[in-house]
Amino acid sequence: MAHRLLPGRRSLLKGSLAVSAGLALPAFTRSGRPSAEWGVQAGDVTRDSALVWVRSDRPARMIVETSATESFRTVRRVRGPLIGPGTDFTGTARLRGLPPGEQVHYRVLLADPDDPRRTSAPVAGTFRTVPDRRRDGVRFVWSGDLAGQGWGINPAFGGYRIFDAMTRLDPDFFLFSGDTVYADGPVAATAELPDGSLWRNVTTEEKSKVAETLAEFRGNFRYNLLDENLRRFNARVPSIVQWDDHEVRNNWYPGQRIADTDTRYTEKSVDVLAARARRAFGEYFPVPTLRPGAREGRVHRVLRQGPLLDVFVLDMRTYRNANSPGDQTVDPQGILGREQLDWLKRELARSRAVWKVIAADMPVGLVVPDTTEGRPHVEAVAQGDPGAPLGRELQIAELLRFVKHRRITGTVWLTADVHHTSAQHYRPERAAFGDFEPFWEFVSGPLNAGAFPATALDGTFGPERVFVKAPDTANVSPAGGYQFFGEVDIDGGSGELSVRLREMDGTVLFRKTLQPGLVGQ
Repeated sequence: MAHRLLPGRRSLLKGSLAVSAGLALPAFTRSGRPSAEWGVQAGDVTRDSALVWVRSDRPARMIVETSATESFRTVRRVRGPLIGPGTDFTGTARLRGLPPGEQVHYRVLLADPDDPRRTSAPVAGTFRTVPDRRRDGVRFVWSGDLAGQGWGINPAFGGYRIFDAMTRLDPDFFLFSGDTVYADGPVAATAELPDGSLWRNVTTEEKSKVAETLAEFRGNFRYNLLDENLRRFNARVPSIVQWDDHEVRNNWYPGQRIADTDTRYTEKSVDVLAARARRAFGEYFPVPTLRPGAREGRVHRVLRQGPLLDVFVLDMRTYRNANSPGDQTVDPQGILGREQLDWLKRELARSRAVWKVIAADMPVGLVVPDTTEGRPHVEAVAQGDPGAPLGRELQIAELLRFVKHRRITGTVWLTADVHHTSAQHYRPERAAFGDFEPFWEFVSGPLNAGAFPATALDGTFGPERVFVKAPDTANVSPAGGYQFFGEVDIDGGSGELSVRLREMDGTVLFRKTLQPGLVGQ
Protein backbone atom coordinates (compact mmCIF):
# COMPACT_ATOMS: atom_id res chain seq x y z
CA MET A 1 0.00 0.00 0.00
CA ALA A 2 1.20 3.54 -0.72
CA HIS A 3 1.09 4.75 2.86
CA ARG A 4 3.63 2.17 3.97
CA LEU A 5 6.31 3.87 1.86
CA LEU A 6 5.75 7.27 3.46
CA PRO A 7 7.83 8.02 6.56
CA GLY A 8 5.62 8.72 9.52
CA ARG A 9 5.51 12.22 10.95
CA ARG A 10 6.98 10.92 14.18
CA SER A 11 9.98 9.29 12.51
CA LEU A 12 10.62 12.42 10.44
CA LEU A 13 11.10 14.59 13.49
CA LYS A 14 12.73 12.07 15.79
CA GLY A 15 15.55 13.81 17.63
CA SER A 16 15.23 17.01 15.60
CA LEU A 17 14.21 20.52 16.44
CA ALA A 18 10.59 21.51 16.08
CA VAL A 19 9.97 22.79 12.58
CA SER A 20 10.57 26.51 12.32
CA ALA A 21 8.56 28.95 10.27
CA GLY A 22 11.30 28.89 7.64
CA LEU A 23 11.16 25.16 7.07
CA ALA A 24 7.79 23.49 6.50
CA LEU A 25 7.90 19.75 5.99
CA PRO A 26 5.35 17.99 3.78
CA ALA A 27 2.16 17.40 5.69
CA PHE A 28 1.68 13.75 4.61
CA THR A 29 -2.06 14.02 4.97
CA ARG A 30 -4.27 11.14 3.89
CA SER A 31 -7.43 12.66 2.47
CA GLY A 32 -9.75 11.07 -0.02
CA ARG A 33 -7.78 12.52 -2.92
CA PRO A 34 -4.20 12.01 -4.13
CA SER A 35 -1.62 14.48 -2.87
CA ALA A 36 1.66 15.86 -4.27
CA GLU A 37 3.34 17.21 -1.14
CA TRP A 38 6.86 16.41 -2.36
CA GLY A 39 6.66 19.25 -4.86
CA VAL A 40 7.38 19.38 -8.57
CA GLN A 41 10.51 19.80 -10.64
CA ALA A 42 11.40 20.27 -14.30
CA GLY A 43 14.48 18.93 -16.02
CA ASP A 44 16.48 18.92 -19.26
CA VAL A 45 14.53 21.81 -20.79
CA THR A 46 15.10 22.39 -24.52
CA ARG A 47 13.79 24.99 -26.98
CA ASP A 48 10.47 23.17 -27.33
CA SER A 49 10.29 20.47 -24.65
CA ALA A 50 10.79 19.73 -20.97
CA LEU A 51 10.33 16.95 -18.45
CA VAL A 52 8.11 17.53 -15.41
CA TRP A 53 8.31 15.36 -12.27
CA VAL A 54 5.98 14.71 -9.36
CA ARG A 55 5.49 12.20 -6.53
CA SER A 56 2.10 11.06 -5.32
CA ASP A 57 1.07 9.59 -1.98
CA ARG A 58 -0.85 6.77 -3.73
CA PRO A 59 -1.56 5.40 -7.22
CA ALA A 60 -2.66 8.25 -9.47
CA ARG A 61 -2.77 9.53 -13.03
CA MET A 62 -0.36 12.39 -13.58
CA ILE A 63 -1.82 15.38 -15.45
CA VAL A 64 0.18 18.47 -16.43
CA GLU A 65 -1.39 21.75 -17.46
CA THR A 66 0.72 24.49 -19.08
CA SER A 67 -0.02 28.14 -19.65
CA ALA A 68 1.71 31.31 -20.79
CA THR A 69 0.55 33.09 -17.64
CA GLU A 70 0.33 32.39 -13.92
CA SER A 71 -3.43 32.82 -14.09
CA PHE A 72 -3.77 29.62 -16.14
CA ARG A 73 -6.68 31.27 -17.92
CA THR A 74 -5.82 29.32 -21.08
CA VAL A 75 -4.25 25.91 -20.54
CA ARG A 76 -2.90 23.02 -22.52
CA ARG A 77 -3.36 19.68 -20.82
CA VAL A 78 -0.93 16.75 -21.09
CA ARG A 79 -1.94 13.32 -19.87
CA GLY A 80 1.00 11.85 -18.03
CA PRO A 81 1.74 8.33 -16.79
CA LEU A 82 -0.21 6.24 -14.32
CA ILE A 83 2.12 6.20 -11.31
CA GLY A 84 2.30 3.62 -8.57
CA PRO A 85 4.61 1.52 -6.40
CA GLY A 86 6.73 0.36 -9.36
CA THR A 87 8.36 3.81 -9.44
CA ASP A 88 7.88 4.65 -5.76
CA PHE A 89 4.86 6.72 -6.79
CA THR A 90 7.00 9.09 -8.87
CA GLY A 91 6.12 10.07 -12.41
CA THR A 92 7.64 12.11 -15.22
CA ALA A 93 5.77 13.61 -18.17
CA ARG A 94 7.35 15.06 -21.29
CA LEU A 95 5.97 18.36 -22.54
CA ARG A 96 6.38 18.91 -26.29
CA GLY A 97 5.62 21.69 -28.72
CA LEU A 98 6.54 24.50 -26.33
CA PRO A 99 7.41 27.98 -27.63
CA PRO A 100 11.17 28.69 -27.60
CA GLY A 101 12.54 31.39 -25.35
CA GLU A 102 9.36 31.79 -23.33
CA GLN A 103 8.35 31.50 -19.69
CA VAL A 104 6.16 28.43 -19.24
CA HIS A 105 3.92 28.05 -16.22
CA TYR A 106 2.79 24.55 -15.34
CA ARG A 107 0.79 22.81 -12.68
CA VAL A 108 0.52 19.15 -11.88
CA LEU A 109 -2.65 17.41 -10.78
CA LEU A 110 -2.97 13.83 -9.62
CA ALA A 111 -6.20 12.05 -10.49
CA ASP A 112 -7.67 9.00 -8.78
CA PRO A 113 -7.39 6.19 -11.36
CA ASP A 114 -10.84 4.89 -10.40
CA ASP A 115 -12.53 8.29 -10.34
CA PRO A 116 -10.77 10.94 -12.49
CA ARG A 117 -13.00 13.63 -10.96
CA ARG A 118 -11.13 13.21 -7.67
CA THR A 119 -7.92 15.16 -8.17
CA SER A 120 -5.23 16.58 -5.94
CA ALA A 121 -4.75 20.25 -5.31
CA PRO A 122 -2.59 21.58 -8.17
CA VAL A 123 1.13 22.06 -7.53
CA ALA A 124 2.63 24.80 -9.70
CA GLY A 125 6.03 25.44 -11.19
CA THR A 126 7.66 27.44 -13.95
CA PHE A 127 10.64 27.39 -16.31
CA ARG A 128 11.99 29.16 -19.38
CA THR A 129 12.47 27.28 -22.62
CA VAL A 130 15.77 27.60 -24.47
CA PRO A 131 15.83 30.65 -26.77
CA ASP A 132 16.47 30.54 -30.49
CA ARG A 133 17.87 34.05 -30.36
CA ARG A 134 21.42 34.66 -29.26
CA ARG A 135 20.61 38.08 -27.82
CA ASP A 136 18.57 36.55 -24.98
CA GLY A 137 21.73 35.35 -23.22
CA VAL A 138 22.02 32.43 -20.77
CA ARG A 139 22.45 32.41 -17.00
CA PHE A 140 22.77 29.29 -14.86
CA VAL A 141 24.12 28.13 -11.52
CA TRP A 142 25.96 24.98 -10.56
CA SER A 143 27.09 23.11 -7.45
CA GLY A 144 27.07 19.63 -5.92
CA ASP A 145 27.51 17.57 -2.76
CA LEU A 146 24.21 17.84 -0.90
CA ALA A 147 23.82 16.80 2.75
CA GLY A 148 27.01 14.82 3.18
CA GLN A 149 29.10 13.83 6.19
CA GLY A 150 26.02 13.63 8.42
CA TRP A 151 24.98 17.28 8.01
CA GLY A 152 21.30 16.93 7.12
CA ILE A 153 18.25 19.16 7.32
CA ASN A 154 18.56 21.36 10.41
CA PRO A 155 15.40 23.48 10.85
CA ALA A 156 17.14 25.81 13.33
CA PHE A 157 19.76 26.58 10.66
CA GLY A 158 17.05 27.23 8.08
CA GLY A 159 17.46 23.96 6.21
CA TYR A 160 19.13 23.97 2.80
CA ARG A 161 19.03 27.76 2.64
CA ILE A 162 21.73 27.98 -0.05
CA PHE A 163 18.97 27.13 -2.55
CA ASP A 164 17.21 30.38 -1.72
CA ALA A 165 20.33 32.33 -2.70
CA MET A 166 20.43 30.52 -6.03
CA THR A 167 16.71 31.13 -6.58
CA ARG A 168 17.19 34.87 -6.16
CA LEU A 169 19.49 34.95 -9.20
CA ASP A 170 16.61 33.68 -11.38
CA PRO A 171 18.82 31.31 -13.40
CA ASP A 172 17.69 29.54 -16.55
CA PHE A 173 18.73 26.20 -15.02
CA PHE A 174 20.72 24.52 -12.27
CA LEU A 175 23.56 22.15 -13.14
CA PHE A 176 23.59 19.62 -10.30
CA SER A 177 27.16 18.32 -10.49
CA GLY A 178 26.82 15.01 -8.67
CA ASP A 179 26.65 13.65 -5.13
CA THR A 180 22.98 14.58 -5.21
CA VAL A 181 22.47 12.37 -2.15
CA TYR A 182 24.77 10.61 0.31
CA ALA A 183 23.39 7.10 0.24
CA ASP A 184 26.43 5.96 2.22
CA GLY A 185 26.08 8.76 4.77
CA PRO A 186 23.59 8.13 7.58
CA VAL A 187 22.12 11.18 9.29
CA ALA A 188 22.01 11.02 13.07
CA ALA A 189 19.64 13.09 15.19
CA THR A 190 22.46 15.32 16.47
CA ALA A 191 26.08 16.17 15.78
CA GLU A 192 28.37 18.19 18.04
CA LEU A 193 29.77 21.48 16.73
CA PRO A 194 33.20 22.88 17.69
CA ASP A 195 31.68 25.29 20.22
CA GLY A 196 29.96 22.41 22.03
CA SER A 197 26.48 23.18 20.71
CA LEU A 198 24.45 20.63 18.79
CA TRP A 199 23.47 20.48 15.14
CA ARG A 200 20.03 18.85 15.08
CA ASN A 201 18.96 16.91 12.02
CA VAL A 202 15.58 15.88 10.75
CA THR A 203 15.89 12.11 10.56
CA THR A 204 14.11 9.30 8.74
CA GLU A 205 14.33 5.54 8.89
CA GLU A 206 16.00 5.26 5.47
CA LYS A 207 18.70 7.78 6.45
CA SER A 208 19.59 5.93 9.65
CA LYS A 209 21.93 3.49 7.85
CA VAL A 210 23.82 3.10 4.60
CA ALA A 211 21.50 2.41 1.66
CA GLU A 212 21.45 -1.15 0.36
CA THR A 213 17.90 -1.95 -0.69
CA LEU A 214 15.98 -0.14 -3.41
CA ALA A 215 13.64 1.23 -0.73
CA GLU A 216 16.61 2.69 1.17
CA PHE A 217 18.03 4.35 -1.94
CA ARG A 218 14.62 5.82 -2.70
CA GLY A 219 14.42 7.08 0.87
CA ASN A 220 17.68 8.97 0.42
CA PHE A 221 16.27 10.93 -2.51
CA ARG A 222 13.04 11.57 -0.62
CA TYR A 223 14.97 12.87 2.36
CA ASN A 224 16.28 15.95 0.55
CA LEU A 225 12.78 16.79 -0.66
CA LEU A 226 11.70 17.27 2.95
CA ASP A 227 13.44 20.64 2.73
CA GLU A 228 11.15 23.51 1.76
CA ASN A 229 13.99 25.57 0.28
CA LEU A 230 14.81 22.79 -2.18
CA ARG A 231 11.16 22.17 -3.08
CA ARG A 232 10.66 25.89 -3.70
CA PHE A 233 13.84 26.00 -5.82
CA ASN A 234 12.75 22.95 -7.83
CA ALA A 235 9.44 24.63 -8.66
CA ARG A 236 11.19 27.70 -10.10
CA VAL A 237 14.49 26.46 -11.57
CA PRO A 238 14.79 23.45 -13.91
CA SER A 239 17.77 21.16 -13.45
CA ILE A 240 20.37 19.30 -15.45
CA VAL A 241 21.48 16.50 -13.15
CA GLN A 242 24.46 14.13 -13.13
CA TRP A 243 25.71 11.67 -10.55
CA ASP A 244 29.01 10.75 -8.94
CA ASP A 245 29.90 8.28 -6.20
CA HIS A 246 27.76 9.05 -3.13
CA GLU A 247 24.53 8.18 -4.91
CA VAL A 248 25.88 4.63 -4.39
CA ARG A 249 28.94 4.49 -2.12
CA ASN A 250 32.10 6.50 -1.53
CA ASN A 251 34.68 6.09 -4.31
CA TRP A 252 32.88 3.19 -5.99
CA TYR A 253 33.82 1.69 -9.35
CA PRO A 254 32.26 -1.09 -11.45
CA GLY A 255 33.05 -4.62 -10.32
CA GLN A 256 34.10 -3.54 -6.83
CA ARG A 257 33.47 -5.84 -3.88
CA ILE A 258 32.97 -4.37 -0.43
CA ALA A 259 35.37 -5.80 2.13
CA ASP A 260 33.97 -8.19 4.70
CA THR A 261 35.38 -5.92 7.38
CA ASP A 262 32.89 -3.22 6.38
CA THR A 263 30.04 -4.56 8.47
CA ARG A 264 27.72 -1.70 7.50
CA TYR A 265 26.95 -3.58 4.30
CA THR A 266 25.41 -7.01 3.98
CA GLU A 267 25.24 -6.62 0.19
CA LYS A 268 28.88 -6.76 -0.91
CA SER A 269 28.46 -6.31 -4.68
CA VAL A 270 28.78 -2.65 -5.66
CA ASP A 271 27.27 -3.48 -9.06
CA VAL A 272 24.07 -4.59 -7.32
CA LEU A 273 24.02 -1.41 -5.22
CA ALA A 274 24.72 0.76 -8.28
CA ALA A 275 21.83 -0.78 -10.21
CA ARG A 276 19.44 -0.01 -7.37
CA ALA A 277 20.84 3.51 -6.99
CA ARG A 278 20.57 4.19 -10.72
CA ARG A 279 16.94 3.12 -10.67
CA ALA A 280 16.14 5.42 -7.73
CA PHE A 281 18.11 8.26 -9.35
CA GLY A 282 16.02 7.89 -12.51
CA GLU A 283 12.82 7.85 -10.49
CA TYR A 284 13.58 11.00 -8.49
CA PHE A 285 15.12 13.21 -11.20
CA PRO A 286 13.64 14.04 -14.62
CA VAL A 287 16.43 12.72 -16.85
CA PRO A 288 15.36 11.68 -20.38
CA THR A 289 18.07 9.05 -20.79
CA LEU A 290 16.95 7.24 -17.61
CA ARG A 291 13.47 5.77 -17.79
CA PRO A 292 11.72 5.78 -14.37
CA GLY A 293 11.52 2.29 -12.91
CA ALA A 294 14.25 0.93 -15.20
CA ARG A 295 17.64 -0.45 -14.24
CA GLU A 296 19.33 0.58 -17.48
CA GLY A 297 19.96 3.87 -19.22
CA ARG A 298 22.75 6.41 -19.21
CA VAL A 299 23.58 9.63 -17.42
CA HIS A 300 25.89 11.22 -20.02
CA ARG A 301 24.15 13.42 -22.58
CA VAL A 302 24.38 16.81 -24.27
CA LEU A 303 21.91 19.65 -23.68
CA ARG A 304 21.66 22.25 -26.44
CA GLN A 305 20.93 25.58 -24.78
CA GLY A 306 20.61 27.75 -27.85
CA PRO A 307 23.23 29.46 -30.02
CA LEU A 308 25.40 30.41 -27.05
CA LEU A 309 25.74 27.18 -25.07
CA ASP A 310 25.92 23.39 -25.20
CA VAL A 311 26.28 21.47 -21.93
CA PHE A 312 28.10 18.13 -22.13
CA VAL A 313 27.09 16.10 -19.08
CA LEU A 314 29.71 13.47 -18.25
CA ASP A 315 29.47 10.26 -16.25
CA MET A 316 32.90 9.70 -14.71
CA ARG A 317 31.66 6.84 -12.54
CA THR A 318 29.82 4.16 -14.52
CA TYR A 319 32.48 3.30 -17.12
CA ARG A 320 35.70 3.87 -15.18
CA ASN A 321 38.31 1.24 -14.45
CA ALA A 322 39.18 0.20 -10.92
CA ASN A 323 40.84 2.75 -8.68
CA SER A 324 44.57 2.13 -8.60
CA PRO A 325 47.87 4.03 -8.16
CA GLY A 326 47.21 5.38 -11.67
CA ASP A 327 50.67 4.69 -13.05
CA GLN A 328 49.66 2.72 -16.16
CA THR A 329 51.35 3.77 -19.40
CA VAL A 330 48.39 2.42 -21.38
CA ASP A 331 44.84 2.94 -20.13
CA PRO A 332 42.15 2.82 -22.86
CA GLN A 333 39.23 2.55 -20.42
CA GLY A 334 40.26 5.40 -18.14
CA ILE A 335 37.62 7.34 -16.24
CA LEU A 336 35.13 7.78 -19.09
CA GLY A 337 35.33 4.48 -20.95
CA ARG A 338 36.13 4.34 -24.66
CA GLU A 339 32.52 4.62 -25.85
CA GLN A 340 31.77 7.74 -23.79
CA LEU A 341 35.05 9.39 -24.78
CA ASP A 342 34.33 8.81 -28.47
CA TRP A 343 30.80 10.17 -27.95
CA LEU A 344 32.16 13.30 -26.28
CA LYS A 345 34.65 13.94 -29.08
CA ARG A 346 31.94 13.56 -31.73
CA GLU A 347 29.54 15.87 -29.92
CA LEU A 348 32.17 18.52 -29.28
CA ALA A 349 33.19 18.45 -32.95
CA ARG A 350 29.62 18.91 -34.17
CA SER A 351 28.72 21.62 -31.66
CA ARG A 352 28.10 25.05 -33.16
CA ALA A 353 27.47 26.76 -29.81
CA VAL A 354 29.74 29.64 -28.81
CA TRP A 355 30.48 27.95 -25.47
CA LYS A 356 30.90 24.26 -24.67
CA VAL A 357 30.59 23.59 -20.95
CA ILE A 358 32.03 20.21 -19.98
CA ALA A 359 30.07 19.26 -16.88
CA ALA A 360 32.45 16.90 -15.09
CA ASP A 361 31.55 15.25 -11.81
CA MET A 362 35.25 15.14 -10.85
CA PRO A 363 38.10 17.63 -11.33
CA VAL A 364 40.93 17.22 -13.84
CA GLY A 365 44.05 18.48 -12.08
CA LEU A 366 43.17 18.18 -8.39
CA VAL A 367 44.54 15.08 -6.68
CA VAL A 368 41.66 13.18 -5.05
CA PRO A 369 43.06 10.16 -3.19
CA ASP A 370 41.20 6.95 -2.39
CA THR A 371 42.26 5.09 0.74
CA THR A 372 38.97 3.28 1.36
CA GLU A 373 40.60 -0.08 0.65
CA GLY A 374 43.67 0.68 2.74
CA ARG A 375 45.88 1.50 -0.25
CA PRO A 376 46.98 4.87 -1.71
CA HIS A 377 44.89 4.76 -4.86
CA VAL A 378 43.57 7.50 -7.17
CA GLU A 379 39.90 8.42 -7.10
CA ALA A 380 39.74 11.09 -9.83
CA VAL A 381 42.04 11.79 -12.82
CA ALA A 382 45.22 13.32 -11.40
CA GLN A 383 47.52 10.84 -9.67
CA GLY A 384 50.05 13.19 -8.11
CA ASP A 385 52.96 12.65 -10.51
CA PRO A 386 53.61 15.96 -12.29
CA GLY A 387 55.26 14.22 -15.23
CA ALA A 388 53.88 12.88 -18.50
CA PRO A 389 50.28 11.53 -18.48
CA LEU A 390 49.75 8.18 -16.80
CA GLY A 391 46.65 6.16 -15.94
CA ARG A 392 43.42 8.09 -16.38
CA GLU A 393 45.37 11.19 -17.36
CA LEU A 394 46.04 9.53 -20.71
CA GLN A 395 42.37 9.71 -21.65
CA ILE A 396 42.11 13.37 -20.68
CA ALA A 397 45.27 14.09 -22.67
CA GLU A 398 43.65 12.45 -25.70
CA LEU A 399 40.58 14.64 -25.30
CA LEU A 400 42.55 17.85 -24.83
CA ARG A 401 44.70 17.05 -27.88
CA PHE A 402 41.53 16.44 -29.91
CA VAL A 403 40.06 19.80 -28.88
CA LYS A 404 43.26 21.57 -29.91
CA HIS A 405 43.74 19.90 -33.28
CA ARG A 406 40.08 20.21 -34.25
CA ARG A 407 40.25 23.88 -33.22
CA ILE A 408 37.19 23.58 -31.00
CA THR A 409 36.52 26.91 -29.33
CA GLY A 410 34.94 27.88 -26.03
CA THR A 411 35.48 24.82 -23.82
CA VAL A 412 35.05 25.42 -20.07
CA TRP A 413 35.14 22.73 -17.37
CA LEU A 414 32.74 22.91 -14.38
CA THR A 415 32.79 20.49 -11.47
CA ALA A 416 32.17 19.98 -7.75
CA ASP A 417 33.16 16.93 -5.61
CA VAL A 418 36.01 18.33 -3.47
CA HIS A 419 33.90 20.42 -1.04
CA HIS A 420 35.56 23.77 -1.59
CA THR A 421 35.54 26.38 -4.35
CA SER A 422 38.41 27.26 -6.67
CA ALA A 423 39.42 28.36 -10.15
CA GLN A 424 42.24 26.61 -12.04
CA HIS A 425 43.84 27.78 -15.26
CA TYR A 426 45.58 25.08 -17.31
CA ARG A 427 48.37 26.15 -19.63
CA PRO A 428 50.74 24.01 -21.78
CA GLU A 429 53.78 26.19 -20.98
CA ARG A 430 53.54 25.01 -17.36
CA ALA A 431 52.66 21.39 -18.20
CA ALA A 432 54.55 18.13 -18.65
CA PHE A 433 52.06 17.38 -21.46
CA GLY A 434 51.90 20.36 -23.80
CA ASP A 435 49.74 19.31 -26.75
CA PHE A 436 46.64 21.26 -25.75
CA GLU A 437 45.25 24.78 -25.65
CA PRO A 438 44.76 26.66 -22.37
CA PHE A 439 41.46 26.17 -20.57
CA TRP A 440 39.70 27.00 -17.28
CA GLU A 441 38.25 24.67 -14.67
CA PHE A 442 35.91 26.06 -12.00
CA VAL A 443 34.98 24.15 -8.84
CA SER A 444 32.09 24.78 -6.48
CA GLY A 445 30.25 23.09 -3.62
CA PRO A 446 29.25 21.77 -1.20
CA LEU A 447 25.57 22.64 -0.87
CA ASN A 448 24.87 21.42 2.69
CA ALA A 449 27.73 19.10 3.55
CA GLY A 450 31.09 19.04 5.25
CA ALA A 451 33.69 21.42 3.81
CA PHE A 452 37.29 20.24 3.33
CA PRO A 453 40.75 21.74 2.77
CA ALA A 454 41.97 22.35 -0.76
CA THR A 455 43.56 19.35 -2.43
CA ALA A 456 46.99 19.27 -4.07
CA LEU A 457 47.46 20.12 -7.74
CA ASP A 458 49.05 17.76 -10.27
CA GLY A 459 51.38 19.47 -12.76
CA THR A 460 50.76 17.14 -15.73
CA PHE A 461 48.42 19.64 -17.45
CA GLY A 462 49.97 22.75 -15.94
CA PRO A 463 47.25 24.01 -13.58
CA GLU A 464 47.59 27.25 -11.68
CA ARG A 465 45.16 27.79 -8.83
CA VAL A 466 44.08 31.38 -9.41
CA PHE A 467 41.54 31.42 -6.58
CA VAL A 468 40.57 29.10 -3.75
CA LYS A 469 38.47 29.31 -0.62
CA ALA A 470 38.55 26.29 1.66
CA PRO A 471 38.79 25.59 5.39
CA ASP A 472 41.98 24.52 7.12
CA THR A 473 40.31 21.58 8.85
CA ALA A 474 38.23 18.69 7.55
CA ASN A 475 34.46 18.34 7.67
CA VAL A 476 33.51 21.87 8.66
CA SER A 477 29.74 21.95 9.18
CA PRO A 478 27.42 24.23 7.16
CA ALA A 479 27.18 26.36 10.32
CA GLY A 480 30.91 27.04 9.93
CA GLY A 481 30.48 28.43 6.42
CA TYR A 482 32.37 27.27 3.32
CA GLN A 483 29.20 26.40 1.39
CA PHE A 484 29.45 27.44 -2.25
CA PHE A 485 27.80 27.58 -5.65
CA GLY A 486 28.87 29.03 -8.98
CA GLU A 487 27.10 31.21 -11.52
CA VAL A 488 27.70 31.42 -15.26
CA ASP A 489 26.32 34.39 -17.20
CA ILE A 490 26.69 34.52 -21.00
CA ASP A 491 25.97 37.92 -22.49
CA GLY A 492 23.74 37.81 -25.54
CA GLY A 493 25.36 40.83 -27.17
CA SER A 494 29.09 40.33 -26.70
CA GLY A 495 29.02 36.57 -26.16
CA GLU A 496 31.29 36.97 -23.15
CA LEU A 497 31.05 34.26 -20.50
CA SER A 498 31.37 35.44 -16.91
CA VAL A 499 31.90 33.03 -14.02
CA ARG A 500 31.17 34.07 -10.44
CA LEU A 501 32.03 31.86 -7.49
CA ARG A 502 29.59 32.60 -4.66
CA GLU A 503 29.12 31.82 -0.97
CA MET A 504 25.99 30.44 0.65
CA ASP A 505 24.34 33.87 0.97
CA GLY A 506 25.17 34.79 -2.63
CA THR A 507 28.25 36.93 -1.91
CA VAL A 508 30.61 36.95 -4.90
CA LEU A 509 34.10 35.69 -4.03
CA PHE A 510 35.71 35.57 -7.48
CA ARG A 511 34.91 36.72 -11.02
CA LYS A 512 36.38 35.74 -14.37
CA THR A 513 35.21 36.83 -17.82
CA LEU A 514 36.16 34.82 -20.91
CA GLN A 515 36.02 36.00 -24.50
CA PRO A 516 34.12 34.06 -27.20
CA GLY A 517 35.58 32.50 -30.33
CA LEU A 518 38.97 31.49 -28.97
CA VAL A 519 40.42 27.96 -29.07
CA GLY A 520 42.12 28.50 -25.73
CA GLN A 521 42.52 31.36 -23.28
